[in-house]
Amino acid sequence: MNKRVVILDYGSGNLRSAQRALERTGAEVAVTGDPHTAVEADGLVVPGVGAFASCIQGLRAAGGDRVVGKRLAGGRPVLGICVGMQVLFERGVEHGVASEGCAEWPGTVERLQAPVVPHMGWNTLQAPEGSRLFAGLPADERFYFVHSYGVLEWTLEPASPRIAPPLVTWSTHGTPFVAAVENGPLSATQFHPEKSGDAGAQVLANWVGTL
Repeated sequence: MNKRVVILDYGSGNLRSAQRALERTGAEVAVTGDPHTAVEADGLVVPGVGAFASCIQGLRAAGGDRVVGKRLAGGRPVLGICVGMQVLFERGVEHGVASEGCAEWPGTVERLQAPVVPHMGWNTLQAPEGSRLFAGLPADERFYFVHSYGVLEWTLEPASPRIAPPLVTWSTHGTPFVAAVENGPLSATQFHPEKSGDAGAQVLANWVGTL
């Protein structure tokens, strides 16, 4: 039976290209803002483009933050993409103004420290051993990014030596930044898998395979 995936429609994100990319994995994909449908799906994708502040405002207005919280409380998978990853962190700072995020992870989304911003185009990653998102992909694979802000420091401390710590994937543009996180039912990518060709398709297929 095909897995049911919902792409959360809260007014931000490249919804149709993400839908097409996920459908190619064999999943049954719906784009909706309906909270009940989003909570009950096998997998939820939280997209996002543009500014952190406007994305988190739109997410909260649609009740998306509560949907994410309910799913994670029940161990149900969520995948954030681009700004949909950023809003999962504690806060974002743009032009000196701080906005509170969903706080599923500690940390601050801030402007990239690089000679050229935005970071737009293809880049490699440093994925940790044991990653399920990047399983089957070569170490020099490239993914498509378009962003001016990111998480430059991972600050989550292990809750217990008996609990596996999150797997954090890094990339570098000027300085290192978090490119992906795998943390139990919560995963996220700063890059756009739906724009990353065969490599991105493999990441999405790997995620759907965990549902």
